[in-house]
Amino acid sequence: MDLRAVYLILVFAAVFSAAQALIGLVRMAGVKRKVNRRLVVAERVGGISELVIELRKQRGLTATGERGARWRWLSDLIMRSGVPYDPRLWGVAVAGAAVAGAVAGLLLSHKLIGAPIGALVMGLAGPFGFLKFMAGRRAKLLGHQLPQALDIIVRSLEAGHPVPTAVALVGREMPDPIGSEFGLAGDEIAYGATLEQAVERMSERCQHPDVDLFAATVRLQERAGGNLTGLLKLNAQTVRERHKMRLKIKAASSEGRVSAIILTAAPIFAAVFIQLTSPHFYGDVIHERFIQVGLGGLVVWMIIGNMVIRKMVNMRI
Repeated sequence: MDLRAVYLILVFAAVFSAAQALIGLVRMAGVKRKVNRRLVVAERVGGISELVIELRKQRGLTATGERGARWRWLSDLIMRSGVPYDPRLWGVAVAGAAVAGAVAGLLLSHKLIGAPIGALVMGLAGPFGFLKFMAGRRAKLLGHQLPQALDIIVRSLEAGHPVPTAVALVGREMPDPIGSEFGLAGDEIAYGATLEQAVERMSERCQHPDVDLFAATVRLQERAGGNLTGLLKLNAQTVRERHKMRLKIKAASSEGRVSAIILTAAPIFAAVFIQLTSPHFYGDVIHERFIQVGLGGLVVWMIIGNMVIRKMVNMRI
């Protein structure tokens, strides 16, 4: 056998092993960071009261756990996104996005009017779109992790632990976002809230149908009594079945969603490419009334088509 080939095989094996080890370390570090994310905040503060207040502030809430009186829809979006609320950092990010949008608008339109339009779009639509994306991703993780959290609570109750201890155990063992939510609920119970109040506040923060079902189960058991362990087992099974149904619906509607993405992205990419490569293609005739009405009609028709497709594929259970 050729010694050069053996040497190359050994080098490939060494590089492959090193890459696998590096990927494993990065994944383990990511998991550890997610699990200990709330613990990092706990290390910076002095007690339970300061920890609860700090965690609430990071979710955009007041020290008492209330949402802002103004811009309630924005407070709900910030809570659902799970992005740590830092007004100064967010202000810098919005300003940077506005500047980038102004530069992009100026380069695309080759006119001064494009700068304020681009700044307005990127400075407002960009941050809102990011929060919306983070809220959707967090909602998916919550639905996926909730059955595991309920199983941990059930096993802890069967082992003889009280309910607050079982809830706090989820906060220590589960990664974000479910770990932070249950951890904050456990801290609120230790701070003086009842189990029903803590779970109700968690439901308001998450605004997820599966978490609402869990909160309703706890409220029912607190008021009417019964076997909480059996109710949580049934709750976990129900959440798993609902998650399976969502996956089936997503698979059934995947063709329509991909079609909508392609039909929407293709004209936008084509218009941007034409504007960058040949700005006079539309620039010489954009002042014509017929062209303006035609392009406006195409945009309106594309929006209507997206709304129709969204109505077809947006199935809820």
